[in-house]
Amino acid sequence: MRSLLCAAGAAGLLWVAAAGPAAADEPDGFTISDSRITESSGLAASRAHPGIYWTHNDSDDGPYVYAVDGSSGRTVARITLRGIGAPRDVEAISVGPDGNVYLGDIGDNLGGSWDHVWIYRFPEPKKLHDATVTATQFSVRYADGPRDAESLMVHPKTGRVYIASKKQDGTGALYEGPQRLATGGINTFRKVAPIELWATDGAFSPDGTRLVMRSYFGARIYRWQDGRPKDLGSVGVPIQQQGESVTFTHDGRTLMYGSEGADSEVKPVGLSDDQLPDSSKDDSANGDGANGHGEKGSSGADELDPSFVKGAMVLAVATALVVGLRRLLRRR
Repeated sequence: MRSLLCAAGAAGLLWVAAAGPAAADEPDGFTISDSRITESSGLAASRAHPGIYWTHNDSDDGPYVYAVDGSSGRTVARITLRGIGAPRDVEAISVGPDGNVYLGDIGDNLGGSWDHVWIYRFPEPKKLHDATVTATQFSVRYADGPRDAESLMVHPKTGRVYIASKKQDGTGALYEGPQRLATGGINTFRKVAPIELWATDGAFSPDGTRLVMRSYFGARIYRWQDGRPKDLGSVGVPIQQQGESVTFTHDGRTLMYGSEGADSEVKPVGLSDDQLPDSSKDDSANGDGANGHGEKGSSGADELDPSFVKGAMVLAVATALVVGLRRLLRRR
């Protein structure tokens, strides 16, 4: 255990050294300081309150959603949901264009055995303080049978809800919900595109032109075109204890990556070139901001993501440290 901790510490130092200082216009990361949040599984930038991020625990917490200040990491509101059943495995959160927050009780760690899952919807509060709100519950079923999923995304223009299943039985997939969710009966989600990731979360850019999907150790970004994702390649992902969540910042220029665990860190990765949402590139062309910053992902199959290279170097050094320390311990 000590050898693993030493290796992890060395890897962390190497990562900081490799990553270098953040660009001046890139938001800082933050640490979620609320002791009640130990399994932050989803992350969504507030539309009504710039700089605020919605999150929630994975399971065994209750019908709670937390508003966290991105400048301090402090919880500024805990919202309790009423009017719904007992949450089973809440995995994702997204904010829609209708002023509502959508919570995905969509996890199924039994490999996809539940015949239905749930989505909860509640209005994003105009003022941030602890409150109890009435939520609407929707029942969801996949057209091709049960799936394990951790990613729920609401398109910021159309309001349509999408779920991405985790990669199992050969492939993961993106599922599209009906044009409007209905409280009566079952809402059937249908497969519209493959997602070749063990997806743990996803998010649309604020203008709806980009979709990012992340896994434990990687991420890909897509152009959203005619209601379907077009793969643009990999995008940088920070080294984290357990990569669980992702969201765009309010201006769409940066991805914020979250992780599980007590005092979990949310880390920024800046976007550039084709990764940037269309509205961000238009602003840059008009002189309203920098074209890009931070770590640049690959936009082609033959181009290696610098973040991937850094991560590989860190993991290689950490592995060498573990092996060396184990040998030293055996000699004692």
